[in-house]
Amino acid sequence: MTLRIEVGKKGYIIIPKNIRDLIGIKEGDTIILNVENGRIILEPERKVNINDIIRKLNEHEDKISYAKKIKLGDLAQTSLEEEFE
Repeated sequence: MTLRIEVGKKGYIIIPKNIRDLIGIKEGDTIILNVENGRIILEPERKVNINDIIRKLNEHEDKISYAKKIKLGDLAQTSLEEEFE
């Protein structure tokens, strides 16, 4: 999508509402500005809640807990032929 927007006094620009909605930018959010090869790249700062990550990892661990937990050396006495019988 390409848009033409005008730079206002003091260098201000306005990100159109449809773009803000598309990317999920809300009032008060922080935007990261990068300059690469003469281009300006704006990205919304994504805040991560460590408690949400821990909760999701625990949920995932619960989902896969049925799988046998392998320890180092468990397969040392096993041959490939036994694995495919």
